[in-house]
Amino acid sequence: MEGGARHRLQLDQLQQAGSQRDAGVAVGAGLVCGLLADVSVASKDCRIIDGHTRLGVAAGDHAAIVWPLLCGLAKAKYYLLLCEEVLGKEAERIGLISLAVDDAELDAKAVEIAGRLAEGAQSAIRWTKYALNNWLRAMGPTFDTSLALEMLGFGGPEVKEGLASHLEKRRPDFPPSSPL
Repeated sequence: MEGGARHRLQLDQLQQAGSQRDAGVAVGAGLVCGLLADVSVASKDCRIIDGHTRLGVAAGDHAAIVWPLLCGLAKAKYYLLLCEEVLGKEAERIGLISLAVDDAELDAKAVEIAGRLAEGAQSAIRWTKYALNNWLRAMGPTFDTSLALEMLGFGGPEVKEGLASHLEKRRPDFPPSSPL
């Protein structure tokens, strides 16, 4: 758990504002970086997936704090509990990412945004970023709980089935009862 907490704190405490570009599929650590970026840009057909529950563990780390802040609790629950894929265009519409563009425009738009951030009033940008990231820092207890529950899941029976089904490219058959 300590590594996960350090990862979150390092990303939300970077002084320099930055942008992230995503194309193809955004999952795992790439998804974390994309959603925690100050300005996130993805292709309209980028596939965004948080696979925690499909694997059989709680949606820990960034998911429990970032998704509800970005797209609202109802949408966060829908996508995280059901492990539903979100395309870039829809992710922009619900506020999960900053901007979705056509594939051909992705690199140029990401470079343009990074340039505008670099050319802006640095103190004003950094202080605004710091103030806005208080939303993330205030969610520390939620983050800690989600990470602890995720770690508990890695020792349970559901993750074994989740991993096996993933490796065998089949739907998981989770046990109907839960130890908790």
